[in-house]
Amino acid sequence: MEDCQLHPWMLRQDWRDDRRLWLLVDLAAWPADEPLGPLPPIPVLALGPAAHPQAPCADILVETAIPLAKLTARIAQAPLAAATVAQLLRAIEGLPAERALPFESLAMAMLQGGAEHAAWLARQPPTAPLPPGTLHVRRDGATLHLLLDRPEARNAIDRQMRDALYDAFTLAMLDPDIQHVRLRARGRCFSMGADLAEFGTSREPAAAHAIRARTLPAHPMARRPEIFDIHIRGGCAGSGLELAAFAGRLTAAPNAWFQLPETGMGILPGFGGCVSVPRRIGRQRAAAFMLSGKRIGAATALDWGLIDAIVDEPSADEGGADEAGG
Repeated sequence: MEDCQLHPWMLRQDWRDDRRLWLLVDLAAWPADEPLGPLPPIPVLALGPAAHPQAPCADILVETAIPLAKLTARIAQAPLAAATVAQLLRAIEGLPAERALPFESLAMAMLQGGAEHAAWLARQPPTAPLPPGTLHVRRDGATLHLLLDRPEARNAIDRQMRDALYDAFTLAMLDPDIQHVRLRARGRCFSMGADLAEFGTSREPAAAHAIRARTLPAHPMARRPEIFDIHIRGGCAGSGLELAAFAGRLTAAPNAWFQLPETGMGILPGFGGCVSVPRRIGRQRAAAFMLSGKRIGAATALDWGLIDAIVDEPSADEGGADEAGG
């Protein structure tokens, strides 16, 4: 990384073991006609006016919702994961989902085999296994009703639930008579992401990538995203949010909150989130959201465009209209 040239208008850099972790650019001092690039293979953060002609080139345009100090502190915790997210989002911007998803999976596989993720795994306490997840599926004419049912694990998506989602989404992709897919969840949380008890069970990167290529629900979902209607109540984090962000219609209750914590684990959002989330909130804000690990509420999510509306509809547990039969 020593061959990366620092421009005089680059304000600040952080170093660790002779490696630059991030760069900060002052757009107020950057000439409008001076290209901001080629960018180095680390996160480039920019301060200053969003209207600056070079502002879209940075990985993150720092804003008050996610302070600079929080961003840089989190980048320093897992700099390889942060750099990979920045480079990946640059590379796949504008690509169709079906072409972008394999790149996300390859980057995820690389990080799964890396030292940062291994260190995170080593810090995790042993956990007792919980009952496997269930996806209830009911078809009503042109509508497919789906219900995540694993409330004791806050609807964490395990292999069984992942495979059931893949099968249901594949059915919806292949059957043109299915015009609507309504996905809801039982319990207080929509989904807190992937089942942490399953993390580290596949330490072979190539095998992990091959599994995602065959079973990632985002693949069939991304083929017909417009038919999906997803509603969030309570927590929606990690894989749960990555999946939901593909939906053509995404609503949330006032108590909903959202988070992408993966870079703190030494990995990245690898359930489709590096593809789905930027399509809703833009590459720069998605990078800030991912690298900071910040939790946001429904109002901020609506302001960003992460969700389409705030709707306080009854949950399945309360006998709402979206309850799906087994």
